[in-house]
Amino acid sequence: MNNFKVLMNGIVKENPTFVLLLGMCPTLGTTSSAINGMGMGLATMFVLICSNIVISSIKKLVPDMVRIPIFIVVIASFVTVLQMVMQAYVPALYATLGLFIPLIVVNCILLGRAEAFAAKNNPIASLFDGLGMGLGFTIALTLLGGVREFLGTGKIFNIAIMPEQYGMLIFVLAPGAFIVLGYLIAIVNRLKKA
Repeated sequence: MNNFKVLMNGIVKENPTFVLLLGMCPTLGTTSSAINGMGMGLATMFVLICSNIVISSIKKLVPDMVRIPIFIVVIASFVTVLQMVMQAYVPALYATLGLFIPLIVVNCILLGRAEAFAAKNNPIASLFDGLGMGLGFTIALTLLGGVREFLGTGKIFNIAIMPEQYGMLIFVLAPGAFIVLGYLIAIVNRLKKA
C-alpha cells in the first residue's frame, strides 16, 4: 500500500472530523480557540501514531478474545505519558484542555484506527495512517478553533485581527461550535463535489 496515499487519506478523503464525523467530543469541547484546537489535535496525533505502531507490532501476539482491551491499554499508556509531559512542559495548555486529555483514551478515532488499520497492516503503514488521520484531525480542530476564535473575539492564535467589540460571543460558547462545524462540513462537502 502506498504510504503517501495512506497519509493523504486521513487528511482529505477520510478526514476524521469533516468526513467521518468521529471524535466530536474534543472537536466541540476544546475548539474555542485555534491554539486549543491545535493542542488537542497534536496530542491526539501523538497518541494515534504511537498506538498504531505498537498495535501493528504486537497484533500477532494478541489473542482475538482480548484484542480490544489490549488496544485500550496501549492507547491509555500513551495518553498517560502525554498527560504527564503536558503537565510538566505546557501546563497552561494542559489546564485549558483539562478533562479532554484523559478522554483521548476513549476517542473512537484511536480505537477505530487500531481495529481497522493497525491490526491489519505493518508498522510503517500504520505510522503513516496515524500521521494522516492525526494531521486531518489537527487541521480540522485548528480550523474550527480559528474560525470560532476569530468570530467570537476578533483574534486568531491570540493575535488581534479586528477590535474585540465586534466579536460575537456565541461563537466562543458551545452553540458556536455546532454552528461553525456545520458550515465547515458543508464547505468541505461542496469542495469534494466540485
